[in-house]
Amino acid sequence: MKMKKLTAVMMTSAMVVGLAACGGNSNTSTTAAASADTTAAAAADTTAAAADSADTTAAAAADGADYSSLDPVELVGADSTGKGAAGQIFGEMVAQKVDEITGGQLTIDYHPNGDLGGDADLLRQAQNGDIAIVVCQTAPMVSFVPDLAVFDLPMVFAKYDGATIDKVLNGADSEFHKKLAESYEAAGFHALGFLQNATYRLTTANVELKDLASFAKLQIRTMENSNHMAFWTAIGAEPTPLAWSEVYFALQSGTIDAQENAADTCVGANLNEVQKYLACTNHILYLNQICINKDVYDGLDPLYQAALDQAVAEALVEMEPQLTEIDQTNKKTLEDAGMTIIEYDDSFFDEVLALDSVKALYADIDTQVNGLGTILQDSLAAAK
Repeated sequence: MKMKKLTAVMMTSAMVVGLAACGGNSNTSTTAAASADTTAAAAADTTAAAADSADTTAAAAADGADYSSLDPVELVGADSTGKGAAGQIFGEMVAQKVDEITGGQLTIDYHPNGDLGGDADLLRQAQNGDIAIVVCQTAPMVSFVPDLAVFDLPMVFAKYDGATIDKVLNGADSEFHKKLAESYEAAGFHALGFLQNATYRLTTANVELKDLASFAKLQIRTMENSNHMAFWTAIGAEPTPLAWSEVYFALQSGTIDAQENAADTCVGANLNEVQKYLACTNHILYLNQICINKDVYDGLDPLYQAALDQAVAEALVEMEPQLTEIDQTNKKTLEDAGMTIIEYDDSFFDEVLALDSVKALYADIDTQVNGLGTILQDSLAAAK
């Protein structure tokens, strides 16, 4: 199999990964058409078969299998993040490792920084088989894989460390991982891995958010995501969807009091100039995923499948400390620029999660994702 190199179909302005996520819309009320029972069963069988052969093929790749007898294959991969962002570094690292593992027999022609379009464009191209691999955050994928709305569960990861979360998201024995993989397959994708190291979206504000009561009537800018907005409403705040390009000036003028983003995005937008506090609310996991067109993956020789899986696994391990360093460095940059950092202990998260309004939101999201929210919570508790 040989995929022809794709020419760029759309040029977009380079944005850091956080800016790309927060500038776009992701309405989790989108409902996918129900799949036929036979389709779901086929997806489940495919996932099970892949799991059964994973140990054998991965071992072959790790043992330095001979790829010289296989036909060379070139896959096209892409992201829409900014240069130097975690998603871009991750995608290019996977491409480099695949090339090294296979001695150049399997290669990824990687296009970063929106070279081939924005997230939605890339995912449509991947779903149609025009390109193979996409690295992006999970929010843009909800329209393609509705069960990814499970990541809208507020503060569900807040009390867990990166290693525990990784067991649940990437572990072969994780029930959550298996179920989510089936959802990808049903949508025409194959999930390769999830990149995180317990780094989160945080809240910047001109109000000292020292406790839950401090969020009452807080005018906070959010993405146009119904679940995200419902969370802020549930804790007494007043969420306002606003174009990212307008946020700095709205904060400066006092039209809004706060916004929520990852630390690197806050630094990139110089929000320290218009915000006094950085509150580590840890309400949404700062998460990138890498996926491949299902038919493309299934059509690869098992040795190439194993090499790609190995490359992703190695890149995830190497990226973990980088994610922590990026997060800590950017928090320190904001603090040095005059912002006060507010940390919370587990009692704060427990108080939020005990609210009836938040419990109702959890139940609603769990219904949206066909019980996957319950599986996620059970898997996290078991992995701790």
